[in-house]
Amino acid sequence: MKLLNTLKVLDGLNQKKIRLFSPEEFRRVFGISPRAAREFIQDHKADLFVKFKNGLYALRSNLPAETEIANRLYTPSYLSLEYALAHYRMIPETIYSVTSVTTRTTRIFTAEGRSYEYSRIKRKAFTGYRNLKTEGGVILIAEPEKALVDYLYFVDLRLKQLNERLYLKGKVNGKTVMRYVKLFERKSLIDLAGKVL
Repeated sequence: MKLLNTLKVLDGLNQKKIRLFSPEEFRRVFGISPRAAREFIQDHKADLFVKFKNGLYALRSNLPAETEIANRLYTPSYLSLEYALAHYRMIPETIYSVTSVTTRTTRIFTAEGRSYEYSRIKRKAFTGYRNLKTEGGVILIAEPEKALVDYLYFVDLRLKQLNERLYLKGKVNGKTVMRYVKLFERKSLIDLAGKVL
């Protein structure tokens, strides 16, 4: 613990380009015991670190992008639904929640004034996402067709309302959309996707 100080930690994490970390990752970077890592993080939570949830921290001076946070906050997950639709300019609205899908229980987290929503889909339908390179690293985001299908699935369940300003012209491939729709095994979803396309 004596060997570790604020400057060494800032330099060490910044040099390795680590923006989000668990106590175990922190321990490995600095070659200290698990207890020393936990204690250092706990002692400097107010001035040096931001806690997103138990076991996930970031440097206050070098906060990661909301997309990176979303991918790490609740795993497995990938960005989808309204957030991805806005990313692909398929809806015109500004999105205030970072929306993702997961195979785990539906959850909402609030971190640093931002809401992160995770909606559960069946394991068989947990596909159709890609790696997107960003300044902070690689994030997982739904392909345009899969973002649309994930969204329509929750519209079909009546958990979301269909956005009347959905713009799909030249944005999605109809065959790919229908291929993803079939993964959900819902005739009503097939019908809904057919109407939207």
